[in-house]
Amino acid sequence: MIKRTLVIIKPNAVKDKNVGKIINRIEETGFIILGIKMIQLSREEAESFYYVHRGKPFFKDLIDFMTSDKCITMVLEGNYVITNIRNFVGDTDPEKAKKGTIRYEFGDDLSKNAIHASDGIETSKFEVNFFFPEFSWETGKL
Repeated sequence: MIKRTLVIIKPNAVKDKNVGKIINRIEETGFIILGIKMIQLSREEAESFYYVHRGKPFFKDLIDFMTSDKCITMVLEGNYVITNIRNFVGDTDPEKAKKGTIRYEFGDDLSKNAIHASDGIETSKFEVNFFFPEFSWETGKL
């Protein structure tokens, strides 16, 4: 089943010049990059994107971090891409992530874990559409 999902290379990984390494690993693993943008999120955009975390203790720090510098947004396509990319990026906490995953290799800590990946079908639909309205979530509907 081919689907689409969103990945964000976060500001710390961009600042640390790990974008090329991460993209190379994404491509080597077989994910197809359909769209890619370098952006600087405004506070309003970050708050809208991370609306599910509003009211949580870490929300302000998350927004501050995600608006602190540029990030890379990508829409990926592939078989079971949501599950596969989540396994590829690793546990949210780099200290708990398996060796070889993106977060293990490039994450600084729980709040600066280098990469975001959609965690489910509904989230993926929202997130792809948020940054790439020119792509619909399912293959063949542009």
